[in-house]
Amino acid sequence: MKISERTNGGKATRWPLLEPPAQRPRTHRPNLLRRRPWHVLEAPTGEFPAVDAEEAMGPQLPDDATVNFVLDLSLRLGEVQMASGAGASDVSATIIAITAALGLPHCEVDVIFTSITVTCHRGTDLAPVTALRVVRSRSLDYTRLTETEKLIRKIVRGHLGAEQAQTELERITEAPHPYPRWVATLAWGGVAAFITILLGGGPDIALVAFVISGVIDRIGRFVNRYSLPFFFQQVIGGLVATLSAMAIVSSGLLTTDRPTLVVAAAVTVLLSGLSTVSAVQDAITGYNVTAAGRTMEVVLMSAGLISGVVLALRIAVLLKLPLTPLPEVTGSTPRDLPLVVIGGAGASACFALASYSKMRATLVAMAAGAIGAAVYGGLMLTELDGVSSSAIAATLVGFCGGVLARRLGVTPLVVAVSGITPLLPGLSTYRGLYQIGVEPGADISTLVTAVAIGLALAAGVVLGEWLAQPVRTGLGRLERRFAGPRMAGPLEPADRRLE
Repeated sequence: MKISERTNGGKATRWPLLEPPAQRPRTHRPNLLRRRPWHVLEAPTGEFPAVDAEEAMGPQLPDDATVNFVLDLSLRLGEVQMASGAGASDVSATIIAITAALGLPHCEVDVIFTSITVTCHRGTDLAPVTALRVVRSRSLDYTRLTETEKLIRKIVRGHLGAEQAQTELERITEAPHPYPRWVATLAWGGVAAFITILLGGGPDIALVAFVISGVIDRIGRFVNRYSLPFFFQQVIGGLVATLSAMAIVSSGLLTTDRPTLVVAAAVTVLLSGLSTVSAVQDAITGYNVTAAGRTMEVVLMSAGLISGVVLALRIAVLLKLPLTPLPEVTGSTPRDLPLVVIGGAGASACFALASYSKMRATLVAMAAGAIGAAVYGGLMLTELDGVSSSAIAATLVGFCGGVLARRLGVTPLVVAVSGITPLLPGLSTYRGLYQIGVEPGADISTLVTAVAIGLALAAGVVLGEWLAQPVRTGLGRLERRFAGPRMAGPLEPADRRLE
């Protein structure tokens, strides 16, 4: 600091003149303020530029009534999919695509087993709008699902507005089944009859299986009027099927040495309505809570079936009725392969018909069943194990369904579930239950094998659908980003604005 001397009346006055400090070497000096423990609690004291009140801080959305209307429409469409057995990822993709197409680009969807929640974000100034819908009942009506898929495609492509879509959805949901219920009963009997043919049974066994499965379906419809839980319906089905087979054996109506094929066919019919494919799809696509709920449902329904069969076997032992012999898995020959293909095609077509599919979907399902049965039968001829053969056949069914189903106007879920129905482990399941209920000290290895076959079928279908995605968009475009296996809903994910 210099001192400047100035004269004022002969006296010198000293004024300090400040100069910039000399350059010092820059060394690291820790910020002592950051050492204070309360530093993280202090708010910044600097001034921030004021926000223009007229500037929009969020998306430009319609009025509240329109937002609520669009959310309700999307939830009802998702409810139809969930009730028909679609996966959680399919439902989420559908709702996001519909809301984006109808002017709500900032939506989040949460699917948890029986409930669907969708939230529309409206920026920083307005609270988000949230809507919830609970799926209270489930029914296999593939015609309703197919019509809903067509409606979704029209909405996403911009061909229908919200009000028109609402009117069309009400028409779809309020429409009766395309066939009378007795047609569905005959179709369930047809599934059992063709399953016995696939397993090597004759016409007499097929006829008995047809009658017994039809009776089980009518009993189930009767007790369903009184809201009997589905668990007890499975118990009744397993009990009736097993006791009927024992009654036939004791009466001598069948001359065959394999009357247990009747029970195996009935068990396959009872297993076909379970949502195993959806449970595996949800687990693979990351919806673990929904997958856990559906898995628990499958386990509970299977436990009901197991209880019915074991109870019937115990009753037969107590009453000293003539038991059916342990069902044996006979080796197939190349001469039996045409019958296996016919049985698979017929069982898949009858399942699609029992699920109220129209003629086109039924024919596509029949082709898928024939392909799956042919591949499975061919692999079994090479002495490949049942789990691997089932997985490969199901993968091919899922692949063909994913490639051809949408081009033919059929939902891939219909083709996938119908195509693997003939491959369900009905005979292995009954063998395992027979060993538990009749043979003392028997292990559960056969029953575990049946469970493994069921999981292999479901996982194979999901894998086949995933592999079909690049083929649908061009064989050379394998580098595209996959959206996950899509059994229902829009194929491409909607563009989501995250800013």
